[in-house]
Amino acid sequence: MSSLAAAIAVGLAALGAGLGVGMIASKTVEGIARQPEMRGPLTVTMLMGIALVEAIPIFAVVIAFIVM
Repeated sequence: MSSLAAAIAVGLAALGAGLGVGMIASKTVEGIARQPEMRGPLTVTMLMGIALVEAIPIFAVVIAFIVM
């Protein structure tokens, strides 16, 4: 039963991270389209945001392994 809970937790974390990364990327592209001269700072901010969002599924996997 704990394996099922771990799989669901990791799956939901991955789903949430995927949605978050998609929203971050789409808003960055929208910002670059509005102000092309801000491409560099927006790209750096996007990459930092994506790294923070991707940390959540990594923590979920670690917790899932601890639970199992």
